[in-house]
This record gives sequence, C-alpha cells and structure tokens, in this order.
Amino acid sequence: MGIPSADWLVRPIGPVDEAEVSAVLAERFGVTGTVHDLGSQQDRNYRVRTETGDYVLKIANPASDPAALRAQCAAVERLADASGLRLPRAHAGVDGEVVQRLSAGGVELVCRLLDYVPGEPIMDSRYLAPPVVARLGELAGRVVAGLADFAGVEQERPQLWDLRNALTVVETLAPHLPDQERAARVLRASRAAHTLLEPFVDRLPVQVIHGDVTDNNVVCEPAADGRRMPVGVIDFGDLGLGWTVAELAVTCASVLHHHGAGPASVLPAVHAFHAVRPLANEEVDALWPLVVLRTSVMVVSGQYDTLLDPGNGYASVALDREWAMFEAAVSVPAEVMTAQLRHALGRPSAQLLPVAEHTLLPGLPDDVASLDLSVSSEELHTGRWLAPDAETVLARATLTAGRTAVRTRHGEFRLTRTTVDDSVPAATCALGVELHLTGPAEIRAPWAGTVTRHGDTGVTLHTGGLDLLLDGVDAEVQPGPVVSGRRLGTVAAREGVRVLGIQLFRSCATGDRPPRFAPPELAAGWLEVCPDPTRLFLAPDAPDASSSAPYDAPLSARDAQQAITEAELLERREHSFATVQEHYFETPPQIERGWRHHLVDTRGRGYLDMLNNVTILGHGHPGLGEAVHRQWRRLNTNSRFHYASVVELSERITGLLPAELDTVFLVNSGSEAVDLALRLAWAATGRQDVVAVEEAYHGWTYASDAVSTSIADNPNALASRPPWVHTVAAPNSYRGRHRGPQSRRYAPEAAARIRELADQGRPLAAFVCEPYYGNAGGMALPDGYLRQVYEATRDVGGLCVADEVQVGYGRLGSHFWGFEQQGVVPDIVTVAKAMGNGHPLGAVITRRDIADAYRTQGYFFSSAGGSPVSSVVGLTVLDALRDEDLQTNAREIGAHLKGRLLELAERHALIGAVHGSGLYLGVEFVRDRESLEPATEETAAICDRLRELGVIVQPTSDRQCVLKIKPPLCLTRRSADVFADALDDVLTHGW
Repeated sequence: MGIPSADWLVRPIGPVDEAEVSAVLAERFGVTGTVHDLGSQQDRNYRVRTETGDYVLKIANPASDPAALRAQCAAVERLADASGLRLPRAHAGVDGEVVQRLSAGGVELVCRLLDYVPGEPIMDSRYLAPPVVARLGELAGRVVAGLADFAGVEQERPQLWDLRNALTVVETLAPHLPDQERAARVLRASRAAHTLLEPFVDRLPVQVIHGDVTDNNVVCEPAADGRRMPVGVIDFGDLGLGWTVAELAVTCASVLHHHGAGPASVLPAVHAFHAVRPLANEEVDALWPLVVLRTSVMVVSGQYDTLLDPGNGYASVALDREWAMFEAAVSVPAEVMTAQLRHALGRPSAQLLPVAEHTLLPGLPDDVASLDLSVSSEELHTGRWLAPDAETVLARATLTAGRTAVRTRHGEFRLTRTTVDDSVPAATCALGVELHLTGPAEIRAPWAGTVTRHGDTGVTLHTGGLDLLLDGVDAEVQPGPVVSGRRLGTVAAREGVRVLGIQLFRSCATGDRPPRFAPPELAAGWLEVCPDPTRLFLAPDAPDASSSAPYDAPLSARDAQQAITEAELLERREHSFATVQEHYFETPPQIERGWRHHLVDTRGRGYLDMLNNVTILGHGHPGLGEAVHRQWRRLNTNSRFHYASVVELSERITGLLPAELDTVFLVNSGSEAVDLALRLAWAATGRQDVVAVEEAYHGWTYASDAVSTSIADNPNALASRPPWVHTVAAPNSYRGRHRGPQSRRYAPEAAARIRELADQGRPLAAFVCEPYYGNAGGMALPDGYLRQVYEATRDVGGLCVADEVQVGYGRLGSHFWGFEQQGVVPDIVTVAKAMGNGHPLGAVITRRDIADAYRTQGYFFSSAGGSPVSSVVGLTVLDALRDEDLQTNAREIGAHLKGRLLELAERHALIGAVHGSGLYLGVEFVRDRESLEPATEETAAICDRLRELGVIVQPTSDRQCVLKIKPPLCLTRRSADVFADALDDVLTHGW
C-alpha cells in the first residue's frame, strides 16, 4: 500500500530514550528530575518531576518550525495575561531561548520546557454533564477572544488540522486507509459537508486560534458535586490561522464520543461560546458542516498515523473514539443541526414553501377532523396511548362516528409515540401527517416536478430542493417529469383501511430520506427541514385548519411556540406562585400526564416515577377516576350532612387497625392530621409538652411544624422550636450517635429523657415519631425502640402518636402499618398521602375516650375532610390496594429492587448503605465509607442525570445525600430493573 505525501502530512517521531531526555533537561534548561513519557500523536511529551515543581518537556516533530513554536509560547503569554486560565507557560533555556535544539537517534529536533498544568483531562469517554460541556465552550470562546488581535503567527504551508484544508486532507488520505468501507463513508460525508460550507468560506472571520480546545487538551478540577470542571488549556501545538468558528467546531466534536452524547449534547457549549464571542449568522450555518469535517479528518488522520507508526499506542487507542465522534456527527443531517442551532440561538429561518397550484386531494371534504394525539389528549386516557395501534384505533373510532376523513397534526409531540422504561427519549414529534379515509380519493401533483417511486405504495415528487413524500398510494404515474395538477394515483386500500402519509422535506446534501418522527431535543431542527404539508390538502379557511402553521411563518414556529410556552409557564409560576413552594429540578420538565408509575412531559418524554409516595396506586388510576366522576356528578358537600360513604370509610379504616383504635377524624392532609393528633393529646392529658425525634418532618401547620426537627425542610428547625417541644436523638443506626449493634442504646436514652422531663415537672402530653424513620431515608428503627419509648411515655401519663403519613398503607410490604414492625399499638395514628392517592385526604384514628376529650376545646370540623367525594376516594383506594394486591407487590418488587441496589453497593464505593423495606427505600451516598462524609452535591447531580435517563428521583435526609425511593406500589419488576440499571449507568459512567 502506498503512503501519500503532502506538505501538511507529518510523520510521527519515535520514542526518545529517557536518558537522552534527562541529559537535554540538564544541559539545555539546567533542570534535573524524573522523567515519564506522556504519549502523543505526533510529538513526544515527557512529564518532568523536580524538587521545585513539575514541567512538561515537549519534543517537537522534525517538521515543526521553531518560529511557530516561539509563536505558541507568545500566544500563551498573551492569554495568561488576559484570560485567567491555567496555561503551560514556557521556560527559557540556559541561553535565554525558549526553543532548544537536540539530537536524538541521529535526528535533529527542537524542544521546549513548559509548566506542568495541574488537573485532569476528561477524554476518558465518561459522561459530560451540560455544565461541563458549557465550560468547554466557554473556554474555547475565551481563547479566541483573547487571541482575536494576536498577530504573531506566519503560516506559509497548509496545516493538517486547519479545517480550511479538511476536504483535501480527507480526499488525500481516505484512498490509502485499510478500512475502505469506513473511508468511503467519511469521503461522502466530507464532500456533503463541504458543499454546505462553500457559500460561507469567504465570509467566515479568520484569526489565530488554538485549534484544539478539546476534552483532551483541557485540565480540570473536581467541583463539589464530583464533576470535573475545565479550568485550563494545554497543548498549543495546533496554533495557527483558521476560521474563528472552527475553534468551536473542534470543541463540539470532542464532546461527541462521550457516554450518552449525541448532536444535541453540544448545545450548552454553543451557548457558552456565543456568550463570550457572539457568532455571526454565517458562522452558525458553517458550524455543523465543520464539526463533520473535523471528525472526518480525525478518522482518516488517526488511521494514517497508525499506518505509519503501528506501535504508537496513543494513536491506536484513539481510533474507536474518533469513529464514535464521526458517527455522532453524521447521525443527523447537517441541515437539521444547523436549523437546531439557529433555533437555540433565537434565529430560526423564515423559508417559504412554493405556492401550491393544485390541491393535493381535490375530492377531500372540508370537514376533515384532526386527531388529538398530544400529551393533553382527552381521547387517549387510561393508558390507551401505550397500545401499539392506538393511533389507528382512535382514527377508526372517529371515522365510525360519522366522519369521512380524519388527519393527524404536523409538529405534534404524540403521546402515542411515548415509550416507558426506556432511557433513550422516543422520537415523538410528527414530521408529517397521516390522512385516514373511508373511501377512495385521487391524488394530484400540487406543483410541477419529477416523480420517483419507493416501495410498493410510495411516491416522491421532487421540486427544486423540496420533496413531497407520499406513502399509501396506488400509483398511476410513471417515474419522470410531471406537470402541476397531474394525477399521481389514488389512496391505496389495505385491509379495508385507507391511510395516506404526507411529508415535505427540504432535500439534504447527503440525500437521506427523513424519519417520520423526531426526538424532542432535535424537533426544532427537523421541523424546519420538514415543513407542514397540511395546507396542500386542506384550505386555510376550512374548519379545523387552525393547527397548521401559515406558509409565511418560520417553519419552526410551532416548536418555538411550544418551547416558549414551557419557559413562560415557569416564569409565570415564579411570578404568581410563592417561590418557597419549590419545584423539582432547576429546569423542570412540564409534566402533564401520568399512568401507573410513569409520568410524561409535554414533549412526550416518558419518565419512571420512583419518587411519588402520594400516588400509591399509581397515576391515572381508572377505577379512582370513574368513582370520583360518578360521585361528583351525584353529590359533594361537607361531612356534617349524613351520607353512607363517610361511615363506610371510617369503618374500613378502623377495621385495618387494632380494636382499641376505633374512632376516626377525617382531614385534608398529613400536616392537619399531625396537628389534630397533638391537639387531641393536649386535650386528653391537660398538658402540652411533646417529645419529638430529631431529623424528622411532620408538617407545616403550627403544631406539626413545631415538632418537625428536620433542617432540610427548615434550616432553623432546631433553634426555633417552642419551649413545649423537646427532642431525643435520631435513632439512626447508620450514621447517628450509636451505630450498628450499639443502636440499641437509643431507646433507653429516649426513655430516660422522657422520665427526666417528668421529674422536672414537665410530664409529656405525647411522644410523636414515624414508626419507620422516613426523613432519614427509609430506615428501620432499632428493634424494640418504640416498645421502650412508648412504655416510658405511658408511665408518665403521655400518649403515643404514630405518624404513618409516609409509611402506612402497605408500603413496607411486610406490614400494612409501620408500627406493626415494632410490635406496638399507638394511642393515635395519623395517615394521609397514600390514603387519597393524591387527593387531599388524611385521617386521625384514636380511641373513643381520647376523641371525646377534644370537646373540652370546642368542636372539630373540616370542610372537605370526609366529604362525599373524599370518602369515595378513600374507599376506592382501599379497594384497589386489596384487589390489586399492592402490598404483596411492594414486598416482592421491593425485595428484588433492594437486592439489585445492594449489589450496586458492592461495586460502587459512593453507595454507603441501602436502607428500607418494601417500596420504602433509600440509597445513601457517602464520599468515604469510614468517615461517612455525605455526598450531598453528588446526590443532586446524580438525580439530574437520572432524569436525563428518564428516571424521576430526589434527595432526602438532613444531609440531602439519600435517594428517596418511594414509587407507586404498582411498580413492576421490569421498571425496578430499569431504575437499578440507570443508577448503575450513572455511577459507572459519571454524572
């Protein structure tokens, strides 16, 4: 095989003996130390450790011009004064020159001694979070801004990495590479990208650029959340003249090989670069073609280097990484990415469609109904959208109701395309429409063009860079030119169904056919390339035509409006909704649909809900919805009226408890339930003092907040308690005062504190505690804890309150109530959340004598507590828990999930412990298993990454380092595995 030659092709140099390197250091720079080969693609880099500091000796390729090396040093000095970045500043040799000559293996070489820039690179292909990608873009922007007027480079010969030469490099090297199948792909992609670039080459600004601000050429420091954030730039070996936007293209390309990355992953870098050095319109249009060219050059040059130097492990290891970048860069047409970039920067194109001279379907009636397949669809209820034929079923139902034609909507994020239990977002945005018909319909060309055929029933009309794709046609026309209005055929009938797929497509340089649906993150770009075809067959003034974007509007108008709506909604929330009522995530998805243990946002992204302990039955429960609907049409009033459901609910609840707990109060929330429980204790005992457990949350009303001691919910909780509240240590057997077997000491200490208060003249009214320690992360109390503490409380005449708001109703799997796990019977039980499956419903259950004592404080009344609707909700929840055997499901699936999590703990040191039982679990993250330093920031970042993978989970505990795992009890084994696999992915590949 012949090896090509060109001015810009550089043969890598071989290793230089470390003894020779040491001699050069001593002789030329007066430095002595240990030497370690760092590897390089074309030069040789050696780390030098000395007693006074660390350096890098860079031995340049023989083709390197000493003047260019001096220019690199000057550029570093320029940036060091202006950018605030960590940079490899050069040290002069003993003769005062920064560039020194040496002879190695009979070859004359030059070298420089540079500062070793401390930090780590990020080229190991781990996941890069958006803030890290943004920092890469920011650094690239700061470098080009700092070098904007730098004139110290004289570039006479072409450079390999100068993207102005990219096509030449690819065309020169590709024919000589061993993998000709890959070479052919790279050639095609490069030529297509160059075609898109050609209109801008004379208008793109040129300056001195670094040329290689990549994941491999930045150094990073770990942030508080464990992410490696770039803080410096190294390796100025590719410094030279080039297009300014090429700096950003190089940076973007380096992102694409990282775990989970795709074309949309580069958007944070583009935004950050643009904020430092604004991009002109032509630079935005050139950016993605340059990304494709950069990855193409990397593939061919990498293979070329291994061809010349088969023993160069540095170059060989990079081959798979370089191919991954190329594959990602060409995974969508460059035209689509350009449109997406314009949209992201607020510059959507306003391309117009040609005027249709004839109607596509001239016999179509004006009253074509549109199907609502969106996330807010009323027709797609009770999970019908998950059926594989949901669209067809809904269309047939609409036609059966008397319509002759129905259509789908362009640009709609279809609920019917949403997937669940999938870490990869589904392609949900419709790039065309489907027309469902009851009878025959002829199809005519809306404008002149050229016809081609695809498949048995596919016809494409090509017109000046715009393609009309039709699927489902009994074609009559032969391939070739057609005039406007020419009959193309009729809508084909297949098994009694006539469906015509209609799609417009602005032809791309690669010649690829568009998909029918686009993923949400690239919807804006695809919608610009695939404009709305609706008005080719539906007149603008026809009924139900309003959902089609006007032809004179930007083609991404609908997607832009959707994005604006989501952003504006969040802004409106901040203005009108008290900000202390926080929302999950910094940039939250807009959730508008739920089904069982899944949630769906407005763009059709499905999420596994591992958080929602309120909806114990799951979202969208059909039986509950129907029961509420029936009752609300019949009656809803307050509980002072006499009706059956409130009696039935009270009887059902007491039937699930020990016999002595025979009296029920119905309220609206857990906070109200705890507040009422304390008032009952005060009334029954004639006292007010209460003992609460530290690091616990009980509610937001006056009394329930007073006994809440969690600083996660209220940073001032411990300092702001009223004098009647006393605390005992959190019985945390993992990280508390007493750990492991020593946790048995918590109970006698708490009992002693209760007796001490009585001896001081402050006997308790109540002891309040979650019977399974929820706020700390779903942790079991030490064995016998409640038995000893309840005994001490009753010995001093107090009452025992079990807060079952989170843990009750079968969530533990092994027990219906948390207190059962401790083998005790409380005096008062509070319950809410699960009781109403999200409906505001709570209860206090106690003995009759305690309930009657409330009369001393007047009477009790809750307007909505125990209303007919609320009572029906409570009864339906209990029915479903029983009929669907959800407690058993919690036990079995919870045990499986806990086993999976414990296995992860064996492999990932960040997991300190796995707490809990059933579907009341917690995964506690620590930075060190000995010190138990909480991994608070890491936990928040992990939750963000899990959301990207389609899992909703949040931190809990006062240290916010525990994953709160309390999903609906209908969770399946498959979904439990999806969660465990996603967590494994994050802990393995980064967050």
